[in-house]
Amino acid sequence: MIRQCTATDVDAMFQIINDAASAYKGIIPDDRYHEPYMALDELTREISDGVTFWGYEEDDHFIGVMGIQDKGDVSLIRHAYVRTNQRNSGVGTKLLSHLTRLTNKPILIGTWDSATWAIRFYEKNGFYLVSHEEKETLLQKYWNVPRRQIETSVVLRNR
Repeated sequence: MIRQCTATDVDAMFQIINDAASAYKGIIPDDRYHEPYMALDELTREISDGVTFWGYEEDDHFIGVMGIQDKGDVSLIRHAYVRTNQRNSGVGTKLLSHLTRLTNKPILIGTWDSATWAIRFYEKNGFYLVSHEEKETLLQKYWNVPRRQIETSVVLRNR
Protein backbone atom coordinates (compact mmCIF):
# COMPACT_ATOMS: atom_id res chain seq x y z
CA MET A 1 0.00 0.00 0.00
CA ILE A 2 1.23 3.50 -0.83
CA ARG A 3 0.38 6.30 1.53
CA GLN A 4 1.53 9.79 2.32
CA CYS A 5 4.05 9.89 5.15
CA THR A 6 3.25 11.74 8.36
CA ALA A 7 5.34 13.12 11.22
CA THR A 8 5.07 9.76 12.97
CA ASP A 9 6.86 8.12 9.99
CA VAL A 10 10.02 10.25 10.12
CA ASP A 11 12.08 7.68 12.05
CA ALA A 12 11.16 4.91 9.60
CA MET A 13 11.93 7.22 6.66
CA PHE A 14 15.30 8.08 8.22
CA GLN A 15 16.14 4.38 8.59
CA ILE A 16 15.14 3.52 5.00
CA ILE A 17 17.02 6.44 3.47
CA ASN A 18 20.23 5.65 5.30
CA ASP A 19 19.99 1.91 4.76
CA ALA A 20 19.44 2.32 1.03
CA ALA A 21 22.03 5.10 0.67
CA SER A 22 24.73 2.69 1.82
CA ALA A 23 24.80 1.65 -1.87
CA TYR A 24 26.56 4.97 -2.56
CA LYS A 25 29.55 4.14 -0.35
CA GLY A 26 32.62 3.82 -2.56
CA ILE A 27 30.56 4.78 -5.64
CA ILE A 28 29.92 8.50 -5.31
CA PRO A 29 32.84 10.84 -4.59
CA ASP A 30 34.25 10.26 -1.11
CA ASP A 31 33.85 13.95 -0.27
CA ARG A 32 30.07 13.67 -0.87
CA TYR A 33 29.44 10.49 1.15
CA HIS A 34 29.03 10.56 4.93
CA GLU A 35 27.21 8.57 7.57
CA PRO A 36 24.47 8.98 8.17
CA TYR A 37 23.96 9.88 4.55
CA MET A 38 20.98 12.04 5.50
CA ALA A 39 20.90 13.33 9.06
CA LEU A 40 17.56 13.55 10.82
CA ASP A 41 17.65 17.36 10.88
CA GLU A 42 18.27 17.38 7.11
CA LEU A 43 15.26 15.12 6.56
CA THR A 44 13.02 17.38 8.64
CA ARG A 45 14.40 20.42 6.79
CA GLU A 46 13.53 18.79 3.45
CA ILE A 47 9.98 18.21 4.67
CA SER A 48 9.78 21.83 5.87
CA ASP A 49 11.01 22.94 2.44
CA GLY A 50 8.05 21.29 0.76
CA VAL A 51 9.13 17.73 -0.05
CA THR A 52 6.07 15.53 0.41
CA PHE A 53 7.09 11.96 1.13
CA TRP A 54 5.12 8.87 0.21
CA GLY A 55 5.86 5.43 1.54
CA TYR A 56 5.30 1.91 0.32
CA GLU A 57 4.04 -0.15 3.23
CA GLU A 58 3.71 -3.90 3.71
CA ASP A 59 2.54 -5.50 6.96
CA ASP A 60 2.51 -2.07 8.66
CA HIS A 61 6.19 -1.43 7.82
CA PHE A 62 7.61 0.98 5.28
CA ILE A 63 9.99 -0.61 2.81
CA GLY A 64 10.40 2.34 0.47
CA VAL A 65 10.00 6.10 0.43
CA MET A 66 10.02 8.74 -2.27
CA GLY A 67 9.38 12.45 -2.19
CA ILE A 68 7.89 14.95 -4.60
CA GLN A 69 8.41 18.69 -4.45
CA ASP A 70 6.46 21.34 -6.33
CA LYS A 71 8.81 23.99 -7.72
CA GLY A 72 6.30 26.11 -9.62
CA ASP A 73 6.67 25.15 -13.26
CA VAL A 74 8.12 21.68 -12.55
CA SER A 75 7.94 18.95 -9.92
CA LEU A 76 11.02 17.25 -8.53
CA ILE A 77 11.25 13.62 -7.48
CA ARG A 78 13.39 13.71 -4.33
CA HIS A 79 14.99 11.11 -2.09
CA ALA A 80 13.87 7.84 -3.67
CA TYR A 81 14.95 4.92 -1.48
CA VAL A 82 14.01 1.27 -1.00
CA ARG A 83 15.35 -0.91 1.82
CA THR A 84 18.41 -2.88 0.74
CA ASN A 85 16.69 -6.24 1.26
CA GLN A 86 13.72 -5.15 -0.89
CA ARG A 87 15.57 -3.83 -3.96
CA ASN A 88 14.46 -5.01 -7.38
CA SER A 89 11.04 -6.00 -6.04
CA GLY A 90 9.04 -3.33 -7.90
CA VAL A 91 8.61 -1.00 -4.91
CA GLY A 92 10.53 1.87 -6.52
CA THR A 93 8.55 1.56 -9.74
CA LYS A 94 5.25 1.59 -7.85
CA LEU A 95 6.24 4.68 -5.86
CA LEU A 96 7.53 6.51 -8.95
CA SER A 97 4.37 5.67 -10.88
CA HIS A 98 2.21 6.93 -8.02
CA LEU A 99 4.13 10.19 -7.68
CA THR A 100 4.13 10.90 -11.40
CA ARG A 101 0.33 10.69 -11.36
CA LEU A 102 0.20 13.42 -8.68
CA THR A 103 1.28 16.17 -11.08
CA ASN A 104 0.74 17.25 -14.64
CA LYS A 105 3.93 19.32 -14.61
CA PRO A 106 7.22 18.21 -16.14
CA ILE A 107 9.13 16.07 -13.64
CA LEU A 108 12.84 16.37 -12.98
CA ILE A 109 15.04 13.91 -11.08
CA GLY A 110 18.60 14.51 -9.95
CA THR A 111 20.97 11.70 -9.05
CA TRP A 112 24.69 10.98 -8.90
CA ASP A 113 26.32 10.41 -12.29
CA SER A 114 28.09 7.35 -10.86
CA ALA A 115 24.84 5.78 -9.57
CA THR A 116 24.34 3.92 -12.83
CA TRP A 117 21.67 1.63 -11.33
CA ALA A 118 19.55 4.68 -10.44
CA ILE A 119 19.94 6.17 -13.91
CA ARG A 120 18.92 2.84 -15.51
CA PHE A 121 15.90 2.65 -13.18
CA TYR A 122 14.66 6.09 -14.20
CA GLU A 123 15.33 5.46 -17.89
CA LYS A 124 13.41 2.18 -17.67
CA ASN A 125 10.52 4.22 -16.26
CA GLY A 126 10.38 6.70 -19.14
CA PHE A 127 12.85 9.39 -18.06
CA TYR A 128 15.81 10.55 -20.11
CA LEU A 129 19.07 12.31 -19.33
CA VAL A 130 19.27 16.00 -20.20
CA SER A 131 22.40 17.52 -21.73
CA HIS A 132 25.29 18.61 -19.54
CA GLU A 133 24.44 22.27 -20.16
CA GLU A 134 20.77 21.81 -19.29
CA LYS A 135 21.74 19.82 -16.17
CA GLU A 136 23.83 22.75 -14.91
CA THR A 137 20.98 25.19 -15.46
CA LEU A 138 18.32 22.96 -13.89
CA LEU A 139 20.35 22.05 -10.80
CA GLN A 140 21.11 25.70 -10.14
CA LYS A 141 17.50 26.78 -10.70
CA TYR A 142 15.54 24.09 -8.83
CA TRP A 143 17.89 22.50 -6.29
CA ASN A 144 19.93 23.93 -3.45
CA VAL A 145 23.10 21.84 -3.75
CA PRO A 146 26.79 22.69 -3.58
CA ARG A 147 28.86 23.17 -6.73
CA ARG A 148 30.63 19.83 -6.16
CA GLN A 149 27.30 18.01 -6.26
CA ILE A 150 26.36 19.78 -9.49
CA GLU A 151 29.65 18.61 -11.00
CA THR A 152 28.99 14.97 -10.07
CA SER A 153 25.27 14.69 -10.78
CA VAL A 154 22.89 14.18 -13.67
CA VAL A 155 19.31 15.29 -14.24
CA LEU A 156 16.61 13.26 -15.91
CA ARG A 157 13.23 14.49 -17.13
CA ASN A 158 10.02 12.88 -18.25
CA ARG A 159 9.00 15.30 -21.02
